[in-house]
Amino acid sequence: MKVTKLLHTRMRVSDLDVTIKFYTTVLGLEVVERKTSPRGSQLAFLKVPNSEELIELTCFPPSGPVRVQEDLVHLAFQVESLDQAIASLIEKGITITDGPTQTSSGSRFIFIDAPDGYEIELIERPAGVKIV
Repeated sequence: MKVTKLLHTRMRVSDLDVTIKFYTTVLGLEVVERKTSPRGSQLAFLKVPNSEELIELTCFPPSGPVRVQEDLVHLAFQVESLDQAIASLIEKGITITDGPTQTSSGSRFIFIDAPDGYEIELIERPAGVKIV
């Protein structure tokens, strides 16, 4: 067997509305679908600009509180201008938890925290720099 495509990444969250608000108002993602699963989980699928893969947020209170282990997982998003991203985050009251840091290739990045403690990395790449 060989998989053919990454469709989505699922993240369990404590409060779906709070998390949706973060991803839409802070990062500019779009909710493309919201529904209840057959077992009762509340689901939301978020579209990232210029990406086919979706982020699936799920909230299922009977599973207990969400506890995200530090440094276990993060989402990384590319931004056109890290300076503009930082200014926007500060304006929205979002704390930068690490950075800005510059790599040897010239990329610059920062980290912020999403609700429940999921880390978000925002990366500015110079023209011509590709991910391997």
